[in-house]
Amino acid sequence: QVQLVESGGGLVQAGGSLRLSCAASGLPFRASTMGWFRQAPGKERDFVATITWSSGSTYYVDSEKGRFTISRDNSKNTVYLQMNSLKPEDTAVYYCARKMGGYSDYRDLNNYDYWGQGTQVTVSS
Repeated sequence: QVQLVESGGGLVQAGGSLRLSCAASGLPFRASTMGWFRQAPGKERDFVATITWSSGSTYYVDSEKGRFTISRDNSKNTVYLQMNSLKPEDTAVYYCARKMGGYSDYRDLNNYDYWGQGTQVTVSS
C-alpha cells in the first residue's frame, strides 16, 4: 500500500520559514520523481516544485524560484520543501505526490498518481 505522509505545516508570520516533509512508503522511492503542489481556498491545485529520481534535477514554478527549495533523502524515503520568506499568499494546503513515469509535463497534476493528505500552511501578515 502506497502512503505519502506530509508534515511540517503550521502557522507562521510573514517573512518566516517552514520545512515540509513527505515520508513515502510502499513505492520505489529512489526511482520516483516527486513533486509538491498547493491548493489555496477556492482555488485549483497548483504546481510548486518537483525533483527527479534520476539526477535529482529540480524544477519550480517561476514565482517561487529562490524562495522555495525541494530536496530528497533517498535513505529516508523522504522529500522536503524548504520555504523561506513566506508571504500571506503562500497560505494553502501543501501536497506531495509521485509523478508517473515517462516524459510528461511535471507541472500537470494529472501526471501524478499518488498523493498525500496534505499539510496546512498559514502565513499571517
